[in-house]
Amino acid sequence: MNLRLATVADIPLMIDLERACPAAPHWTESQYRELFQAAGSGPERLVVVVKKELPAASVHTGTGAAPGLLGFLVARHLAPEWELENLVVAPAARRHGLGGQLLEAWLARARETDSEAVFLEVRESNATARNLYEKAGFQQTGRRRGYYTDPPEDAILYRRSLV
Repeated sequence: MNLRLATVADIPLMIDLERACPAAPHWTESQYRELFQAAGSGPERLVVVVKKELPAASVHTGTGAAPGLLGFLVARHLAPEWELENLVVAPAARRHGLGGQLLEAWLARARETDSEAVFLEVRESNATARNLYEKAGFQQTGRRRGYYTDPPEDAILYRRSLV
């Protein structure tokens, strides 16, 4: 497994992965492309992927190995805090610590920027994600009624202090 900063070339795999996860926020390709715009044109972004080399037998072309995306994280810096915008782990790769590794990469970057806190929101019904965040030291701070659509659902707000 390889945890690294994402590139524009990862966008198709990121889209495929998030479409395979119904609870994940579904972004357009242009929204993903905006993440990689030149620095200074907006808030600092962190986009991290976890990839695994797949055996040649799993590749449709049948030649060599192809990268498999196991998960990714998108966050933005809104000084003095960071917001988690998206965290997706492939269903088959869950419960192997990948979500925690992605969170740790984000928290490390937040500490490097001397940020005071990190925050996020999650669907109320997403018990797996909520458990992950709570194990990572996040505290529930509120609720946004009817925040999500398709299906309609409340968002639970979480925050973790870094100071």
